[in-house]
Amino acid sequence: MAFACAVLFLLASCSSKKGDANASPSPSASPGSPSASPGSPSVTPSVTPSVTPSATPVTSASFSLSNVNIRLSTFKSGLSRPVFITHAGDGSGLLYIVEQGGVILVVDSSGRSRSTFLSISGLVSGGNEQGLLGLAFHPDFAHNRRFFVDYTDRSGHDVVAEYRAASTLRASASSRRLILQVNDPYPNHNGGMLAFGRDGYLYIAMGDGGSQGDPHNNGQSLSTLLGKILRIDVNHGSPYSSPSTNPFVHRSGARHEIWDYGFRNPWRFSFDRSSHGLFIGDVGQNTYEEVDVEHASSGGHNYGWRVMEGRHCYNPQSGCNRSGKVLPIAEYTHAGGNCAIVGGYVYRGGKYRTLNGAYFYSDNCSGRIWGLDAGAALRGTSRTRQLLDTSLSVSSFGEDQAGEMFVVDLGGRIYRLKAA
Repeated sequence: MAFACAVLFLLASCSSKKGDANASPSPSASPGSPSASPGSPSVTPSVTPSVTPSATPVTSASFSLSNVNIRLSTFKSGLSRPVFITHAGDGSGLLYIVEQGGVILVVDSSGRSRSTFLSISGLVSGGNEQGLLGLAFHPDFAHNRRFFVDYTDRSGHDVVAEYRAASTLRASASSRRLILQVNDPYPNHNGGMLAFGRDGYLYIAMGDGGSQGDPHNNGQSLSTLLGKILRIDVNHGSPYSSPSTNPFVHRSGARHEIWDYGFRNPWRFSFDRSSHGLFIGDVGQNTYEEVDVEHASSGGHNYGWRVMEGRHCYNPQSGCNRSGKVLPIAEYTHAGGNCAIVGGYVYRGGKYRTLNGAYFYSDNCSGRIWGLDAGAALRGTSRTRQLLDTSLSVSSFGEDQAGEMFVVDLGGRIYRLKAA
């Protein structure tokens, strides 16, 4: 687990894995030119939004986290550093597996058949935290065959690119169209998650630029895309536009693509299929890992980094200004071999009634898997429970089109998550 803990997430605290531990894992600028230089932050918001998560309860009144028990069963093995699994939303039942080295595989719902959907290994820098990190299919993929990938290129830039598939089984590397490219000052904290919201816009996770402690204060600067979650419109503009409802489109000097800010490395985020709330796992520095939650369509939040790590002052170490910052709904420490959170999904599948309403997340080094009461979280109440203590190096969670969930292990396997 030295790879995942010491290199992939570049954290100071790490411990050896249990049992047969596997190794495990962990990007974007205006078109045509890099974003504002990461080395010189300028615009810092004069007034930061202060919004606490709130929402109408969406979890069944009968839901109880104490009734949530899970087990894992092998879905696919023999993979090379898998970091994500997803579906195309086209009714095909196919699943797409992202390997960090630059390959996307397509498999059927049984996991038995497999072929290469896309290979861009020649474009990707594939070491440490870098590589092919994210994949999202356009909501109308069944008709337009558009999909988007997030990777670090050979120069260390964080890149979002669009490709087009010839069929559900094959895409051409020559169809590449650059969407975003940003200069990253260090090789870690690359973000990587891509997902479309119910609004049809593409959301993009961007790390703070790397090193330790966010030395350029990118997380708190609105003049850079680093340390943010972005929201862009890939259906209008060339190659994209910023929605007029983005929170900072009228702020002088601010990047219009920004949806939320104050992140260190929001490696994995997801939308709840029921409430449409946004659940974010943001990787911490030396001590705390956090889950952030926000109501649907309520961007503009400041999640605190580098002023805060979790619910605690980081820079300065005491007496920090918490005004206008949204604190995490849940956090945990690096005790017991934890090192880096891996955000997951709220289970909304149809097979396991007792799981419906649980948000699952894990730790990359310890392999532990927790559940969070999603309905309570959206009301501002934190209810969590450790569910499994595995020997996996969890790199991601994933869903099929029906909402059934997977756990991805960078050591080469993907597991189905089931009720026990």
